[in-house]
Amino acid sequence: MQTKNQSKTKYSTPDNLLVIHEDNHLIVVNKRAGDIVQGDKTGDMPLSEVVKEYIKRKYNKPGKVYVGVAHRLDRPTTGIVVFAKTSKALPRLNKLFAEKKAEKTYWAIVKNPPPEQSANLVHWLKRNPKQNKSYAHSKEVTDSKKAILNYEIIKKLDSYFLLEVGLITGRHHQIRAQLSAIGSPIKGDLKYGFDRSNKDGSIHLHARSLSFIHPVKKEPLQFIAELPKDPVWNACC
Repeated sequence: MQTKNQSKTKYSTPDNLLVIHEDNHLIVVNKRAGDIVQGDKTGDMPLSEVVKEYIKRKYNKPGKVYVGVAHRLDRPTTGIVVFAKTSKALPRLNKLFAEKKAEKTYWAIVKNPPPEQSANLVHWLKRNPKQNKSYAHSKEVTDSKKAILNYEIIKKLDSYFLLEVGLITGRHHQIRAQLSAIGSPIKGDLKYGFDRSNKDGSIHLHARSLSFIHPVKKEPLQFIAELPKDPVWNACC
């Protein structure tokens, strides 16, 4: 099922799925803007179901296909998402992400440069479920969670700046809220203070790279997701 909003963007399907890596236990994909990783109240087909159908078709599998969700990306965000293909891999992946043993790097495009070339940001984020939004505070407040990230300006574009962001914690809308709090909202992110939306509903936040130890094979893995095709992202390469 797709909503009217969903039909505006080219979403992932079993036929166009951007697979970065696949083995017996894992499948790593490059998420498109607008894909939801796991089912929600919209009723739109989640990426987890797209991956199931992709596997079913590719291997001509009868019956149900196992796909486990180990982590998520916000709907308007693009980039790397890892799914488990076996019940053995999923709890190990969950543990790996929970214990911060996966190194995540994001690229973000902002119009207003941060005050410093590079910095470590520490905020206390408080989530408002009704608004589906997190608010960044400089000091701890009731029901807030500590949020830490590192950023560096890695390229100056004609009208924007490209930041590389390293996540230390993994909070709801963390990068979006923290960059907004220092006056550098992400391009297209109306919810967090950018002045206009992107036509396709995306924001210019991309899960660029991910590295971790394979949960079953115990081998080091590193993945890089290609950037979406648009003039601003194209200028980053």
